[in-house]
Amino acid sequence: QVQLVESGGGLVQAGGSLRLSCAASGLPFSNYDMAWFRQGPGKEREFVAGIRWNGGRTFYADSGKGRFTISRDNAKNTVSLQMNSLKPEDTAVYYCAAKWGLSYSMNLDVQDEYRYWGQGTQVTVSS
Repeated sequence: QVQLVESGGGLVQAGGSLRLSCAASGLPFSNYDMAWFRQGPGKEREFVAGIRWNGGRTFYADSGKGRFTISRDNAKNTVSLQMNSLKPEDTAVYYCAAKWGLSYSMNLDVQDEYRYWGQGTQVTVSS
């Protein structure tokens, strides 16, 4: 059974930092592309950042460029999202997602391509 378990969310003031982590189990993690998505209040879920199965490429939504960094540790089956200079508009539930990486598709931001999802972790940024 595949499980993706996020952690690290919380309440932070604007300008602060948080580091989200996602622990994966039940799948050959090093063969999966990983990504973070988020869903703010009253909004649709959106892509935040993605990383290829081997860590060879990362991709960010414009909203997080220069502030967010995605990384992975294939030895520990974890993917992380370092978020700096947080803004109130970053307030959302953040989801970890996984898709098979050894395929024709090199997209990282297409939500429908992700097969496995975590339950999410709440990030609240106060002004």
